[in-house]
Amino acid sequence: MSAERGLELAYRYLSRRERTVAETREHLASRDVDSPTADQVIAMLAGQGYLDDRRFARLFVQDKRDLDQWGDERIRRGLESRGVDRDLAEEAIGENGGYHRELERAVALLRRRVPNPEPDRRGRERALGLLLRRGYDYELADAALREHLSG
Repeated sequence: MSAERGLELAYRYLSRRERTVAETREHLASRDVDSPTADQVIAMLAGQGYLDDRRFARLFVQDKRDLDQWGDERIRRGLESRGVDRDLAEEAIGENGGYHRELERAVALLRRRVPNPEPDRRGRERALGLLLRRGYDYELADAALREHLSG
């Protein structure tokens, strides 16, 4: 397959939303684009600014924190599943992160979703489960729950 056809496929794929290099490579492979042609297409797209895993990671982190209220662990798994390099993922997570910022986000989520928590065991478990499902680690979720219950 020609590089022009590979570019056409990639442009169409990238027009829907931001993608990673790994996702684009996989898409091209599924469309029978051979590896050398895919490498050429990906290099061209990166040079043109259409593919940038650093930008993807930054936008993904921002989106998942702001819109879906995900914790850092779930964000990290999401980035890794999309083929983002671990160092890039950690860099993007750390930009607006830090323990205290993540704790603030977890407490804010609890205030929105569980405004009047039941102080009994079942109520605590439900609130804690909410945070754990969103990807907050246990220690941070527990600290957020204690802060939410105290005030």
